[in-house]
Amino acid sequence: MKKTLLMMAALGLFTACGSGADENGTTHSVMTVQPIQVGGQSVKHFSGMVKEDAEISLGFKTAGQLQQIYVKEGDYVRQGQLLARLDDSDYLLGVQAAEAQYNQLRDEVARLEKLYAGKSISKNDLQKAQAGLEQVEVNLKNNRNKVDYTRLYAPQSGYVQSVNFEKAEMVNAGTGVFTLLSGGELQVEVNIPASLYVQQAQMERYEGTVMGQTYPLQLVSITPKADNNQLYRAVFNLKGVDRKEARVTSGMNVSVDIYMAASSGQAGYQLPIHALFEDSGKSYVWVVQADSTVARREVQLSGTDETGNALVSSGLQGSEQVVKAGVNVLLEGEKVKVIGQPSATNIGGLK
Repeated sequence: MKKTLLMMAALGLFTACGSGADENGTTHSVMTVQPIQVGGQSVKHFSGMVKEDAEISLGFKTAGQLQQIYVKEGDYVRQGQLLARLDDSDYLLGVQAAEAQYNQLRDEVARLEKLYAGKSISKNDLQKAQAGLEQVEVNLKNNRNKVDYTRLYAPQSGYVQSVNFEKAEMVNAGTGVFTLLSGGELQVEVNIPASLYVQQAQMERYEGTVMGQTYPLQLVSITPKADNNQLYRAVFNLKGVDRKEARVTSGMNVSVDIYMAASSGQAGYQLPIHALFEDSGKSYVWVVQADSTVARREVQLSGTDETGNALVSSGLQGSEQVVKAGVNVLLEGEKVKVIGQPSATNIGGLK
């Protein structure tokens, strides 16, 4: 007897929660679910760093003692601007010696050419002298180049990041005296996982947020080889930054958003299969309005997912509260009581 009463009580409770108002006008209690978006555009978030598109180490093409440094760290320099020079006194002496040798041999060749014209010497003797003159001329040009190499000029416009030597210090050829940051576009560097690397074809657009300001990004490259942490280096151009304002500088942290295209042909929403009902061959759901009444909404289905939930391709915006149980006994405009909100670990109420 007790068992029969318990079963009747449970049946009554189910009827109260799942059916419409009875003859006495009882307000029905319903449970709702919010549609879950599937197959639509998604956003991947990463942390990156702003950097210059080029960082150049500048050094002299010849060795020597620093005689003068014309710039300091933080200075903006223009292409062709003189940055520093070496003591060129020894190189000038080399030029003088080479010029004297060249002038002497040039005069000698001119004399031999006259003798050859008069058939006083052989052609072979003249050619030997001419070859010697060419060698001396090359040596003269080499010494003149060394004098030119004692001046260091900026190969392009940019900012002096570091000055690595002081006046009067000795430097070797090729040693980095300055580090120059290119004055071109700023770039953003970020590391992405392998799971995203294989989805490059689905990347649609990119944004970077620096100091509260969002800028568009343009993908430059993604390194095809992973590092020791299985991450791939992605480089973007940072667009729309006014370099003169200096609000964004190299070394700043940046939040990078990568917008991914839909993984399937069309976006849609996921709902429990029992939240839908049919009428005259069409599919509907009950949507709870702000005044706690229900309204019938026609939806289009695109199938079911691997867990058996319905996939709605159109008819929903994603913000609705949809009745998920007792849908076959509700009436249009009926006032209901919403109970049993989904827990934080069951978003969408699909379990």
